Amino acid sequence: MATGINNKIAIIGMGCTKFGERWEASGEDLMVEAFEECLEDAGIEKKDIQAGYFGTHYEEVNVGKSAIPMAVALKLPYVPVTRVENFCATATEAFRGACYAVASGAVDIALALGMEKLKDTGFAGLPNAGSYGVMDFAIGTNWTAPGQFAQLATAYSSAYDLPMEKIKEAIAHVSVKSHKNGAMNPKAHLRRPVTEQQIMSAPMIAYPLGLFDCCGVSDGSAAAIVTTPEIAKSLKKDQDYVMVKALQVACSSGEESIYNNWDGAHVESTTRASLKAYEEAGIKNPREEINLMELHDCFSITEFVTYEDIHISPRGKAYDDVMSGFYDLDGKIPCQVDGGLKCFGHPIGASGLRMLYALYEQILERVPEERKVSNARLGLAHNLGGIPNYNVVSIAIIGRD
Repeated sequence: MATGINNKIAIIGMGCTKFGERWEASGEDLMVEAFEECLEDAGIEKKDIQAGYFGTHYEEVNVGKSAIPMAVALKLPYVPVTRVENFCATATEAFRGACYAVASGAVDIALALGMEKLKDTGFAGLPNAGSYGVMDFAIGTNWTAPGQFAQLATAYSSAYDLPMEKIKEAIAHVSVKSHKNGAMNPKAHLRRPVTEQQIMSAPMIAYPLGLFDCCGVSDGSAAAIVTTPEIAKSLKKDQDYVMVKALQVACSSGEESIYNNWDGAHVESTTRASLKAYEEAGIKNPREEINLMELHDCFSITEFVTYEDIHISPRGKAYDDVMSGFYDLDGKIPCQVDGGLKCFGHPIGASGLRMLYALYEQILERVPEERKVSNARLGLAHNLGGIPNYNVVSIAIIGRD
């Protein structure tokens, strides 16, 4: 019988580049930058790595279709390397592959690395993602990401009878909170605080989402080295490592687009994946047990509805929690403690590991006092790839016992 991954894997090292317009660095340079920090943090030698998993999404504008570029750039010593891709959950897929390789007993130490180089493409946003195949009919030919996610707001307003002005007020607070956190993080792309007035008066992108409700794109890379708890204890005498508590992925079947039982005000894959993750981690009451979160805030409304989809805020009550400061840095469960996608941007192949890096640093108390979360022992990272009715969602929970 399947028993899950809870407490079978330890993260002994992580690394993360500065995200941004990294014109001076190639994709390979970014990989090396993240890997060198990760390797030093792990306290091992390159020859100790027995397998590698590489996440990148837009292979046509990055380093190609295979994982060989990672093996070459990092000069890995003739070990198996695998390239993975799963929309915006790509880096988490790399992490999952490395964790499962160790948990299966196939290897003792594995590397996960995600990288994306988007600023060199010439696009202000994401390049064309290509056809969605059989689901094209359900999405439409003229869709945009802001347009698709903006509809979460209108559906939420209808489902819970919450006036749109209150939704705009709440998502403005969401963005203010993230920018305040990101301004303190030297690795973030955007490091300037913004006010609610600036957000509310910004140019409209897709009603009710304005300019500051949308994340940007950037270049970046992040990495993790994982092993067994026994090896971690032998390498880290002071237990300077973090345990993996749960890893779950849920892919939309397309039901939301085809049938009428979806209210359009939530992301069903997130709801399902989070319940499985809590079960795997042995979490009974996430609102009381989770200490900090990194959510996939591609748009501020996405973060807003995710509070409910992951069963932290009750359905229809996210507004109350947001406005009370529940998710602020000094709140009950701080969210986007490093600034999130709003401040780091979204290099698709790297974001999931960047989120884990933010949690990892907090749990090991490696951040300056000004942005430290008190008693951070259990963190949740959430990725959402695709659009609300056609997506892949990953949930990772890490922590210390």
